[in-house]
Amino acid sequence: MISKALHKAGLQESIVHTGQHYDTALDRSFFEELQMPQPVVNLGVGSGHHSWQIGTMMIRLEEWLLSQKILPDAVLVYGDTNSTLSGALVAAKLRLPIIHIEAGLRSFNRNMPEETNRILTDTLATWCFCPTETAVQHLKNEGKQSGVFLCGDVMHDATVFFGEQVKGHVPPAFSALKPQGYAVLTIHRAENTDDPAQFEAILQAIAHIDQRVVWPVHPRTRHFLTAHTLPPNLHPLSPLGYLDMMALVRNAKVVLTDSGGLQKEAYWLGVPCITLRNETEWPETLSNGWNQLSGNRLKDLPEMVQTPPKGSRPHFGTTGGVGASTLIVQTLLDELSHA
Repeated sequence: MISKALHKAGLQESIVHTGQHYDTALDRSFFEELQMPQPVVNLGVGSGHHSWQIGTMMIRLEEWLLSQKILPDAVLVYGDTNSTLSGALVAAKLRLPIIHIEAGLRSFNRNMPEETNRILTDTLATWCFCPTETAVQHLKNEGKQSGVFLCGDVMHDATVFFGEQVKGHVPPAFSALKPQGYAVLTIHRAENTDDPAQFEAILQAIAHIDQRVVWPVHPRTRHFLTAHTLPPNLHPLSPLGYLDMMALVRNAKVVLTDSGGLQKEAYWLGVPCITLRNETEWPETLSNGWNQLSGNRLKDLPEMVQTPPKGSRPHFGTTGGVGASTLIVQTLLDELSHA
């Protein structure tokens, strides 16, 4: 959505693909389905330990930037991935302004690699575009107020726009599933996947859910299919593209996930969510029980699946009725003209 807004405003964008995601369903299909411009370069980093991955991204990104005739006016990074931090560090070293979209989020769990990435990127960023008032307050509490803007959530823009496209969309891979007759599981965070005992505890809790649970398997957890005995109600799927995944979630009874983005999408699509963590970066989704934290309460997971939300979903994700992408680009045009 940012790309569309940049193009509409007449700003030139060059997308750099780090190669952190390289599975077709999590890479090429996203560019196609989301109608995004193709990357000008793929750094081909692939997977690896965090420090190696970040270091390799930095080396290759800096080499590519310095090979260009003209350096960009700014470097824009999203979210909290290793690619996010790598882009921010390289931009800082080259003295380029940094734009951080989805700034100010905090789980307050320093064991999460994503938390480190968020904090360091926000510290380096010239302009922090925050999706919520809570995120703005986090930065204020850390002493950062200059260059901080409340803009709404670009993922809300995408969910609204593409959510209309998947109404009635039933991908062949799960055409036999009845609406609200299944749960969706996604799991990929290190705290759940790198601890065999924790992952086994999640599987045991799922086994007691009186519900079919479908699991689009992230490439990071694919090896678990042979390393663990899956409960009979858990049905693994190949990774799904963006639109197929949205359709799967939209028709589910409940979502079980450790993904920050999927918590929001489920909330906006009106599907109850259970977050397989002790905390969330999105406290807004906890309103009226639309999102529940299982964390150390995995034994309660079957009961939580059967517990419906207790009220409406208070709105969040937009500011003043203006889409986040439009507001971000409008603000950037103003900031860059005065830089």
